[in-house]
Amino acid sequence: MLLLISDANILIDLEAAELLETIFKLPYQFAIPDILYVEEIEPGTPGLERLGLKVLEVRPDFMSYALSLYDFYGRKPSHNDYLALALAKQQDAALLTGDHNLKIVAQKESVQVMGTIWLLVAMVKHGLLSVKKALEALKKMKQRSRRLPWVEAEQLLLSLNKKGG
Repeated sequence: MLLLISDANILIDLEAAELLETIFKLPYQFAIPDILYVEEIEPGTPGLERLGLKVLEVRPDFMSYALSLYDFYGRKPSHNDYLALALAKQQDAALLTGDHNLKIVAQKESVQVMGTIWLLVAMVKHGLLSVKKALEALKKMKQRSRRLPWVEAEQLLLSLNKKGG
């Protein structure tokens, strides 16, 4: 089963779209660094572990790696974002992020990156959402001031109708 390490941004997007329960029905394993979960997710959205989110510890050697990234690339992305990247490296997993700066660093560090739109497409392709429901979710994210490439996302989702998705 494909392991995906998430930053906070992705979970906040999906919460805004009211899709948190749905993503855990995908045939993927989702995980997040323990520190990031405690500091950024659990206070506002407790209980995601019951839905299937794994909260994993970043080993000391990968904590050092995260600190070296912070020293090398700077303050954007945040320290917690670097922990998500370090955990992806540690677990030899893909990274889920919507943070532009983190995506750039992850690509430079040879870590595969996916985002919110990729998850919406996956939910449609796996029959968990219709294209119409995915477009509604996208609209909710926009109304709740999430940041996505709206036109591209809508076009990609609409193209799934033409492909039979």
